[in-house]
Amino acid sequence: MNIMFVSLGCDKNLVDTEMMLGLLRKKGYTFTEDESEADIIVVNTCCFIGDAREESIQTLLEMAEYKKTGRLKALVAAGCLAQRYQKEIREEIPEVDALVGTMAIGEITKAVEEALAGSGGDHYRDLNAAPAVYRDRVVTTGGHYAYLKIAEGCNKRCTYCVIPKVRGDYRSIPMEELAAQAEKLAEGGVKELILVAQETTLYGVDLYGKKSLPQLLEKLAGIRDIRWIRILYCYPEEITEELIETIAREPKICHYLDIPIQHASDSVLRRMGRRATQAQLRGIIEGIRERIPDICLRTTLISGFPGETQEDFEELYRFVNEMEFDRLGVFPYSREEDTPAADMPDQVEESVKESRRDELMELQQAVAFEKAEDMAGHIVTAMIEGRVADEDVYVARTYRDAPDVDGYLFVNTGASLISGDFVKVLVTDSNEYDLIGEIVEDGEDIS
Repeated sequence: MNIMFVSLGCDKNLVDTEMMLGLLRKKGYTFTEDESEADIIVVNTCCFIGDAREESIQTLLEMAEYKKTGRLKALVAAGCLAQRYQKEIREEIPEVDALVGTMAIGEITKAVEEALAGSGGDHYRDLNAAPAVYRDRVVTTGGHYAYLKIAEGCNKRCTYCVIPKVRGDYRSIPMEELAAQAEKLAEGGVKELILVAQETTLYGVDLYGKKSLPQLLEKLAGIRDIRWIRILYCYPEEITEELIETIAREPKICHYLDIPIQHASDSVLRRMGRRATQAQLRGIIEGIRERIPDICLRTTLISGFPGETQEDFEELYRFVNEMEFDRLGVFPYSREEDTPAADMPDQVEESVKESRRDELMELQQAVAFEKAEDMAGHIVTAMIEGRVADEDVYVARTYRDAPDVDGYLFVNTGASLISGDFVKVLVTDSNEYDLIGEIVEDGEDIS
């Protein structure tokens, strides 16, 4: 039986997909990327914001068509949309044969078997159950890097966010289990671990009574074949001196932090339910940069949150201009039902949300292009991602670049390289967000 998976949404969802693939592989299922050749299609859905929800619904409808035109016998909806909109999917997309909630990924094999037998059911578990962990993942990222989900759920209750409703409260995965997963990934060729969770900085509070991300990082850094460790989703107010010192001290930890701040106006931050003020954000960012001068900081912002005035936006604009983040993304506010923000007064018009996003991104573009230009003349360590077809040019990433969201380094060389190789590169030029360089044997590496 051929199974096709469609994984939508975030990298945390991708980890769930890879675990489900591993469970099905153990049962002897084979996989295909051709919809017309699939006997079963599983869509691991997302519903974080409106666009993601629409993409999930549209994908389910498109896949359902293969029951008419292909060999498709069973369609399974898994993940966040299936968790949150069980009743609606059953009523509006009857072609879906089985549903698998976010905490029930361990039941994917049963769900597929039931769907094939024509008795597809709904598979759900308590949202606050211990996170499901399966080491025999099918890594879908090329094999040289992988995401390591270190916790499930969230306790923050930001007023715009549905995550606690579809993922439950914050639950850390035991350190020993994460180390075992990482060892298994390293044995399979993974050289870069990317730590993810709804919030990585609170790791361990529920299990060990204190923030334990520094201890986890040290344990993972001890795995011989792991070369890079990257940390995403750090809530700014939870970043400790101990964490900063660990990043500065341990050479395997990339000098890269993803710190979603969402806004800089104190009045907007309060309405969002965020814990840090603008003054605190400035202090945190300045402290990190002072201790780790070559740190690459990434953040995300929301434009047009309910009640955001022109003055609030201008304050955010000035903050972005002054902070000069290395990487930055902006998302127009998405009004999600069953969240406090959805019922707030003074909802901002879509056109205003989008124009404010565009202004911020135009500002950030100038900052990013200048930072890329400033890299010329520096020597960096880079991980090879692939080769440009029919050219002596390889695509690589530096410590400053997370997969899929940041830029690339294009390396001119006649050498024979494979994905996952690490090389030293002299940056010679830049092209907008991307860098251009050539391999060197010697030289002082800034990374």
